[in-house]
Amino acid sequence: MSTETVISPAPAADPAPAPKISFVSLGCPKALVDSERIITRLRAEGYELSRQHEGADLVVVNTCGFLDSAKEESLASIGEALAVNGKVIVTGCMGAEPESITERYPSVLAVTGPQQYESVLAAVHKAVPPKHDPFLDLVPPEGIKLTPRHYAYLKISEGCNNRCTFCIIPSLRGDLVSRPANDVLREAEKLVTAGVKELLIISQDTSAYGLDIKYAASPWKDREVRAKFLDLTRELGELGAWVRLHYVYPYPHVDEVIGLMAEGKVLPYLDIPFQHASPDVLRRMKRPAAQEKNLDRIARWREICPPLTLRSTFIVGFPGETEQDFQFLLDWLDEASLDRVGCFKYEAVKGAVANGLGDAVPEEVKAERYHRFMQKQQAISARRLKQKVGTRQQIIIDEVGPTVSRGRTKGDAPEIDGNAYVSSRRPLKVGEIVTAKIERADAYDLHGSVVGF
Repeated sequence: MSTETVISPAPAADPAPAPKISFVSLGCPKALVDSERIITRLRAEGYELSRQHEGADLVVVNTCGFLDSAKEESLASIGEALAVNGKVIVTGCMGAEPESITERYPSVLAVTGPQQYESVLAAVHKAVPPKHDPFLDLVPPEGIKLTPRHYAYLKISEGCNNRCTFCIIPSLRGDLVSRPANDVLREAEKLVTAGVKELLIISQDTSAYGLDIKYAASPWKDREVRAKFLDLTRELGELGAWVRLHYVYPYPHVDEVIGLMAEGKVLPYLDIPFQHASPDVLRRMKRPAAQEKNLDRIARWREICPPLTLRSTFIVGFPGETEQDFQFLLDWLDEASLDRVGCFKYEAVKGAVANGLGDAVPEEVKAERYHRFMQKQQAISARRLKQKVGTRQQIIIDEVGPTVSRGRTKGDAPEIDGNAYVSSRRPLKVGEIVTAKIERADAYDLHGSVVGF
């Protein structure tokens, strides 16, 4: 009787785990988009993302270098990553001055500047070689997003042609470089197809879009679309998502976009960085656009589109700012009656022309003006919010609670504006857009109940 011996193959050795990268993204939404691009490339190459530094093979820190306080936050994040992990690559705006990083932390593996995606990837490859499995679909078509699934930032250009005296962004990120219109629209369409309900349009100067490429047209579906602010906005408004416009300078051609808001094509919302109102301060700031006409422009915009929400940012304590300049700003605020406003105390930035334009305003004066400014604007914002009590507003839900959910109206951008807290008879979902009756308002937020879906 013969026997047959069957030899089973030895179990395959467990494949080496994919290298893990911990990622820190600091700064503005434009830097967040840079982080998303880097992370998308890393995931495509087989890297995994880790939520903590400990146990990761490497940490990448995307820094902010606009203000000294932001630089200190970036340096602190680098120090923390080094202490916990030991292997750190630094990129972003602070990378434009690598010595400011390496002097404090000589052990960082590499330092690259903003938008230098290939350099970041090369540094990661050198430190932790990729392990790529071509049979795995590692990246969704819309790329990796660091925002919640229902909204996304869409960057339409890089750099800036303005030379505002308080800003060093052009030296960090270069002059304006606009993306072709069809490139922007393809990305936007992928995002909406993937479930994004709100597109937040960003750049350094959104209303200057296309100037550098002479508004060149590019093919999109069955037509040509010019790389022009109005044309691009109109096309984005056809994709079926909320479209919110940020960093829009008040050039005359912005008036045309207000018509799209009145038609319901895009959200009736403009984020315009006015920065100041005093003609003397604006002149020293070298702000673009005809600032002295802004009050007339605001009034005309509201005539065209009454629901329009205006948000802005301002700087108090700019070098040489007098009490008269500041009082002019407060009076301007009363007349402009902006809905949402942020305020910053001027910080001297290394390399900024503004540092030598006038006597520095003492810190205690900056603080006193800041508080007066915020007190003034808080009353204005509360008054404008109160006008919404009794109205019905569409709300996009950001966070679901057991009885009350948190969302935003069409007049509120995520992270920077207020919230709407709404109760509902049925459970809500994150990203859902509902209709709510507004029952009360406080200084910054609205409260109400859902009446429609």
